[in-house]
Amino acid sequence: MATLALVLGILIPLVLLAAGGLVLFLRRPLPRTQGTVPVHGLNGQVEVIRDRWGVPHIYANSEQDLFFAQGYVHAQDRLWQMELQRRAGSGRLSEITGTATLGMDRFFRVIGLNRAAEADLAALDGETLRTLESYAAGVNAYLASGRLPVEFRLLRFQPEPWRPVDGLYLAKAMAWSLSRNWDSELIRGRLAARLGADLAADLEPRYPAANPTIVHGAGLPEGAAPPPNGWGSDALREALHRVEGLFANSEPVAPPSAPPGVGPMAGGSNQWVVAGSRSATGRPLLANDTHLQLSMPAGWYQIHLSGGDYQVTGVSFPGLPGVIVGHNEHCAWGLTTAWQDAQDLYVEKMNPKNPHQYEYQGQWLDAKVVQEEIRVKGRAEAVVQEVIITRHGPIISNLVGERAPLALRWVALEPNNLLRSALRYNRARTWQEFRAALADWSTPGHNFVYADVEGNIGYVQAGWVPIRAKGFGLAPVPGWTGEYEWQGYLPLDELPQAYNPESGWLATANHLVVDAGYPHFLSADLENPCRARRVADLISAGAGFTADDFTAFQLDTYSAQAERLVRHLLVIQPESEEERSALDYLRAWDYHLEIDSVAASLYQVCRLRALHVAFDLHLGELAEAYIGAAGLSPLDTSSPYRDRSIVRLLDLLDGQGEHHWLQDPDSGRMRSRQEIVHQALRETLSLLHSQLGAGMSRWTWGRLNQVLLAHPAGAIKPLNLLFNRGPYPLAGDHDTLLRALNTPKFPFPPVAVGDAVRFIADLSDWEKCRTVIPGGQSGQVGSKHYADLMRLWLAGVQQPMPFKRNQVEQYAESHLILKPA
Repeated sequence: MATLALVLGILIPLVLLAAGGLVLFLRRPLPRTQGTVPVHGLNGQVEVIRDRWGVPHIYANSEQDLFFAQGYVHAQDRLWQMELQRRAGSGRLSEITGTATLGMDRFFRVIGLNRAAEADLAALDGETLRTLESYAAGVNAYLASGRLPVEFRLLRFQPEPWRPVDGLYLAKAMAWSLSRNWDSELIRGRLAARLGADLAADLEPRYPAANPTIVHGAGLPEGAAPPPNGWGSDALREALHRVEGLFANSEPVAPPSAPPGVGPMAGGSNQWVVAGSRSATGRPLLANDTHLQLSMPAGWYQIHLSGGDYQVTGVSFPGLPGVIVGHNEHCAWGLTTAWQDAQDLYVEKMNPKNPHQYEYQGQWLDAKVVQEEIRVKGRAEAVVQEVIITRHGPIISNLVGERAPLALRWVALEPNNLLRSALRYNRARTWQEFRAALADWSTPGHNFVYADVEGNIGYVQAGWVPIRAKGFGLAPVPGWTGEYEWQGYLPLDELPQAYNPESGWLATANHLVVDAGYPHFLSADLENPCRARRVADLISAGAGFTADDFTAFQLDTYSAQAERLVRHLLVIQPESEEERSALDYLRAWDYHLEIDSVAASLYQVCRLRALHVAFDLHLGELAEAYIGAAGLSPLDTSSPYRDRSIVRLLDLLDGQGEHHWLQDPDSGRMRSRQEIVHQALRETLSLLHSQLGAGMSRWTWGRLNQVLLAHPAGAIKPLNLLFNRGPYPLAGDHDTLLRALNTPKFPFPPVAVGDAVRFIADLSDWEKCRTVIPGGQSGQVGSKHYADLMRLWLAGVQQPMPFKRNQVEQYAESHLILKPA
């Protein structure tokens, strides 16, 4: 006992000393949020009031000082995140991380996110450039304080001064994560090479008929065929016949992966708005939940800006000025990705005698050749990546293992001014001003919903949609003929929009918003309309909606896909007691994917196994991409075929008679539909038994479906214990309003994409607006606001958004004065 006492007498002080040292290490770099701080670059005094949730409310006398202060507070709370994002977008991660991110840097240097951001900067108008310069000056003023987050000390480097272009790198990375047509084209080409054009086209189902559209057009010329918006079409079949021979020698390669928290991976969003005729207050009510990567720190940053012509609050991206989703004194807005087709792949003919020349309309043209130098930590010499750029864009074949020289044309690689659009709609006072601001919104294409204090509601799809001389860009096209060139973009007036509809409501969920009468092609890569259908059903069934109702909608876990698949499972004749028990769980299920649901686990694994049973034998190594488990980009969580493959399976199961996909290609034997789902059930029970143990009652969805909010530093143990949060059990899935997206592989990896913000605007009183983000406001692990909002987010609770000065002061936690030095 004396020896034990001696050991404890030594160890306990050492542990306490180490703990105290860790606390000091984590708290030393925390920013000052109280008192007065003199800074260089300000013209006048700025007040920053932080509320109890860590949200800064900035009051300035000029717009220049306002955005200076926004840059300053972004840097105070998210400097490390901003550093990673600018390095990811510019292809410079390897300078601080070494070879682990070299593949990602190569990828984005070839695509040219860095070159595109620099071209955007050169094309900015004076006002937007001045805003970026003010913002950058604020970031650099905080850098001068020397209070760097602990991540800089762990990696032992000093950040460079912030430049106006650095935020544009982030914008390009976001645009990439929300642009997926190029990989659809590539997957289609590979499927056509393996199966032939007709079978490859048959893998894409017709878009579900139960699709709640917003725009009901009748603008088709007499006798004209409707454009192939949605999924499978005759136009797709024609495109695949043209391209099926081009990919016979492809060598698919795995994409380089992005570290957690690097690059804002995206997975769609939900939003809806009702007019006063459908709300309890008689004023509009708007809801938006955006689906982005769930990580530490959070992707969004809440902020309130007050100065000059700006009186706006909502969520922003650290690294960029302004507010993306939120409200000002006059109107509120939300957004969802429209998945517009803003990319095309061109098959080029290169000169066999000169690899830097390509053919165009019978002539050899000189390609632009760029030598991208990538510095790598630990290497003396830079890695030189040669990039060949044709009139259509960079050759990306080496990134994806294609022997055919493929050039990528993408709207985001052409100079545009997306930021000006956001800054203009931040100040909009009317529908007309808001809509006009979206003319500058280039890519990624988005659906915006709108409501104002006058009682109006509206919708517009914004983005630069290419006008193609021939075809629809559904598959790669010949680049040498000149037949498939772009001829400008659709004007804003011709994009889908609606204002004060008779129904009194509008909703989007990444689905097809136009019917067959709409005359223009927008996209063939949209998501399943099951979420939009659910919103339509919920709104149509009720009236007098409140913010609490909309919160319940955002947390809804019903799955129409589950109800459709379970119908087929319930016809199985059980061959064991375990199968009988599983079917009993499914028979009693209400099709809500709740954490404690056993049936939800059975459905999810059965769904995955049924896809493999039906398609693996036919698709071979391409099955993973078709099912959605293998993306082609560093920011992909899955391939865009994920929505289409499950609908194709359900259509197959709902059908009658023999079908190609029912046949075993090895034996030629025709399988029955019941045989496919029965085999999927057997495999499901085996997998769940091995993963979760005996006792079916313990096979709950929350044990399989979990979210881990990972920090890049958490990839190194034991730093994961300090920086990461979770795993936490999570309800919902890919098809529910409460979104939880993971890669469709078993065992399911942690949920990668979910509700990155939940926002509800009550136009009867701005003080009744509410929001929440996962994690917390601060990216500094020593801050009390690092993860304090996680509890609210998991519980489905939202915090108030104080807007008037007296309300802000009621919730005030700290008061910082920035004054000119």
